Amino acid sequence: MEFIKKEEKEGVGIITLNRPEVYNSFNIPMALEVQATLDEYETDDSIRAIILTAEGKGFCAGQDLKEATGENAPSIETIVDTTYNPIVMRLRNIEKPIIGAVNGVAAGAGANIAIACDITFASEKASFIQSFSSIGLIPDSGGTFFLPRLIGMQRATAHMFLADKFTAQKAKEIGMIYEVVEHEKLQETAFEFAKLLAQRPTKGFGLTKRALNKALTNDLETQLTVERDLQAQASKTDDNKEGIEAFLEKRKPVFKGK
Repeated sequence: MEFIKKEEKEGVGIITLNRPEVYNSFNIPMALEVQATLDEYETDDSIRAIILTAEGKGFCAGQDLKEATGENAPSIETIVDTTYNPIVMRLRNIEKPIIGAVNGVAAGAGANIAIACDITFASEKASFIQSFSSIGLIPDSGGTFFLPRLIGMQRATAHMFLADKFTAQKAKEIGMIYEVVEHEKLQETAFEFAKLLAQRPTKGFGLTKRALNKALTNDLETQLTVERDLQAQASKTDDNKEGIEAFLEKRKPVFKGK
């Protein structure tokens, strides 16, 4: 890997964006490395939780404009279809917990990738900017889908129109992210949280994530049917059996993620 770092330990796969000299802005090669690693972790049964984080002072500044404006630059459609849409779809569809660990500024597509994770931690030094309007563009990478659902339509609209900066604490207060931690403790906190999830019922988490995805567009009656069907699947897992046996035997369950 040239543009990211990857590490696996204690059931957790860690993807670290590694272009700190450009605040980890995306070019197509880095995007393809992220996608390939997500695909690897999706099918590796030893990986039961995933962390997405970054090197340096920034989490991700969005698109590398040199790639987008240089000679023989790919079209906007090609960039979005090759870089951002595949990453966001993987973050939502991989049925394992994906934890965002935002170490610095998350701007444009970087902000939207951060909030597409299942649970997002941010350093106290982090900030979030829907920077698209500053160059006459619209939010992509799922921003217009996720942000209004997280913080409300009016607040999301103003944030997108103004391209104003939200501190990590403000992002937490309005429901954009899960938690803010001391900068020096971000990676440790995210890892310990991911490790905890990696010891819990992975199949059940995956089915829960599937239900949450469907709830974004379903009506109540349809969602109740989804819950019933997925509950039936969860009830057939080894982890469900282990959880019930542990409860009856008054001991701590040992989940295998199966």
